[in-house]
Amino acid sequence: MAEALEHFLLKACSVVKVTLREVRGSSPREAGAALFVSGEGLYGTIGGGQLEYIAIDEARRMLSRGEVEKQMAVPLGPEIGQCCGGAVKLSFCLLDENRKSQEIAHEQDYRQSLPHIYIFGAGHVGRALARALYPLPVRPILVDSRAGELALADVPVEQHLTALPEALVRKAPPASIFLILTHDHALDFLLAQEALSRADASYVGMIGSKSKRATFSHWLKRQGPVAARDRLDRLVCPIGARQGLRDKRPEVIAAMVAAELLTLLLMPQGAGQGHAQMAK
Repeated sequence: MAEALEHFLLKACSVVKVTLREVRGSSPREAGAALFVSGEGLYGTIGGGQLEYIAIDEARRMLSRGEVEKQMAVPLGPEIGQCCGGAVKLSFCLLDENRKSQEIAHEQDYRQSLPHIYIFGAGHVGRALARALYPLPVRPILVDSRAGELALADVPVEQHLTALPEALVRKAPPASIFLILTHDHALDFLLAQEALSRADASYVGMIGSKSKRATFSHWLKRQGPVAARDRLDRLVCPIGARQGLRDKRPEVIAAMVAAELLTLLLMPQGAGQGHAQMAK
């Protein structure tokens, strides 16, 4: 997270950035993965295991010697007690204040570019979803009209306290994801209608049951706009109920939804179209 990286970089006097610059064969992480090493702490990972231990030791030797930059080639085989079978090249760079600022700005830009996931409803399931999604490569946004419920969130995701959550649906960037689980069925229906009216929504999901989906379908057909009615088959309802799993604990629902969304977001374009069929 941008805030965590900023805190880490500003707290440490001296930091070495270790970047997995090149990968041949199998490795624990992909090229571009980075690890920040200070004399006392770490931020990020290049895959763990013996490779990371070697990188940490080398980075801290650099700090003790005052070195600024270096490269290292590491075979990922029996020589270092790792069995990936590939080889990597690492780059090490001591960050001055200017480079620290660049890293913080880069991380903030990255966070801004992540898929927006709007969680409407900060009750038990909404907060569990925020908790499950917070460490993932997405931008969770928790929305509610109740300040008390938002205050119970235990991860620092973006929050919106508003009496007009449907306005956020209209203003959301293209390809946003909408998870609807408020304390009010009528509000759920209104938000689902707004989200389905957007042709560019990546995913529209609503908590509930098959009977709630049927009730919403009848409601939408009576009064919803044509655009929303035509996209009703894209609604995932109930969320978190794939594979016939009927566990209603908030943490289980959140884990199932998070896995579903990651599959959607990380799947290659064109492979497995029709994510709206998940609810069927």
